[in-house]
Formats: sequence, structure tokens, C-alpha cells
Amino acid sequence: MEIWRTIEGLVAAAEQQIRDGVWELNAVGCEVAWSAAADLAAVVGSPSTQQALAPIERLGDLREALAVLAVALARVHGRLAWVLASASDALSPVLHWRALPVGEGYDFGTVEPTEGEYAEAEGAVRLLHDFLVRVTTA
Repeated sequence: MEIWRTIEGLVAAAEQQIRDGVWELNAVGCEVAWSAAADLAAVVGSPSTQQALAPIERLGDLREALAVLAVALARVHGRLAWVLASASDALSPVLHWRALPVGEGYDFGTVEPTEGEYAEAEGAVRLLHDFLVRVTTA
């Protein structure tokens, strides 16, 4: 539950800064956030959709979500960049997951995630998506 908790705290802190008037999203930030939200929605579907996929496809989707965050992060500065970087960091355990058995080779420190870990990471991506949609429509 660490990924979820971290993203949940990040979203709560960002929303508080917006409510307090500390952070106001500019036009470029709004465009980047909207684009990232759309791309996140395209790569991580509903819980039932994701659960129907093979583990290798779920892992690919989560890695693609990280790529979406990286591209968005490269296009902005300031608080939105900080949020995107922190979200990327929170999702970084996904980079150590594998969907294939090790076989006879070295596993390079990878681990097989559980169903719960997949669901948690996917839920965190959905939570981040929802935040990005809210911040662009406020």
C-alpha cells in the first residue's frame, strides 16, 4: 500500500496548495496536465479491464504510465514538475517488477509483483489521473 499512500498524500498536498492559493496552474501547466491525464487514462484502464490482462501487459501499462509522467515532467517546471517527479518516484518500484519467470538466468534484482501490488499501482495511476483532470478543470 506504499505506492497508493504516497500518491494519495501527494495529491492531498497539491490540492491543499491550490486551495490555499499557493499554487496556480498556468496555461502551459494546464495543457501538460490535461495531456498527461489523457495519456494515463489511455494506458491504465478500469480495474476490471486491467485484471483481465496478462501480467506482462499490466506491467507494460504501468511502465508506460511512468513514461507518460517522464514526458510531462520534461515539459514543465515548478510545482507541477515537483508533483510529477514525486509521482514518478512513488511508482518507481514498478521498474523492479517482472512478469516473466527467471528461468536459468540472472533476475537483475527483479521481483514478481502480487495481484494486490498490480492493483495498488494501477489504482495510484487512476488517482493521479483524477487529480490531473480536477486541476485542469478547476
